[in-house]
Amino acid sequence: MRSRFPSTSGSSYSLGPGPLTPAIKALVMANVVGFVLALLVPSITLALGLRPADIFGQLHVWQPLTYMFLHGGIFHILFNMLALWMFGVELERMWGSRFFVQYYMVTGVGAALTTIVLSLTPLPFADQLYYSLTIGASGAVYGVLLAYALYFPNRPIYMYMIFPIPAKYFVMIMGAISLFSAMSGPGGGIAHTTHLGGLAAGYLYLKGGTGTGRIHAIAEIKYRYMKWRINKMRRKFDVHPGGRANDIDRRVH
Repeated sequence: MRSRFPSTSGSSYSLGPGPLTPAIKALVMANVVGFVLALLVPSITLALGLRPADIFGQLHVWQPLTYMFLHGGIFHILFNMLALWMFGVELERMWGSRFFVQYYMVTGVGAALTTIVLSLTPLPFADQLYYSLTIGASGAVYGVLLAYALYFPNRPIYMYMIFPIPAKYFVMIMGAISLFSAMSGPGGGIAHTTHLGGLAAGYLYLKGGTGTGRIHAIAEIKYRYMKWRINKMRRKFDVHPGGRANDIDRRVH
């Protein structure tokens, strides 16, 4: 939620992008429901988590979709949903809820397909990946992070809450970490190959020749127009929002 803090210099700063938007609220609720159900019935994780061996051996074709609504622990879901809120809210406002959900699902499924394809290759870690269980929204969240960096490349992101890094470099660092980790082998319940898959799927979907650039342009014009209307109403009723004047460079904490 957006918070305002008084300042002796006359400026104020906002914490986060504001309230949950409709699609992100629905996604957060779906992830929480999936997390609770898995706690109550642990076998759900084995049935709905992503495991290439089950997809080919038992035809569990739903797993590339369902795996992203399960998480391995409270901190896993907490950080994923926090990142979804921090980086997704502004994208949903700009794109609209329908396209945001479409993009989220494409990157999540694309991340799963990347894991499946790599598990079939002769790479050293492929066999381990083929039988490992992957859960979590991290692939889709990485896709959201990539989109944020493409639209707001120079907006500072505080890495570890201390070091301000432009969003474009932050994504590069996270991608490099995932690549190094993937080459070292898939780790735990969250395969780093899935993170890379989310980044790749997001980039191809936004930059590929699918006509989405035109959709984005219209959505962005609509977003700017609505923002102008909101600011006009704020001035009319003498309401002053938190944050700095240059919204594009507002810091994200």
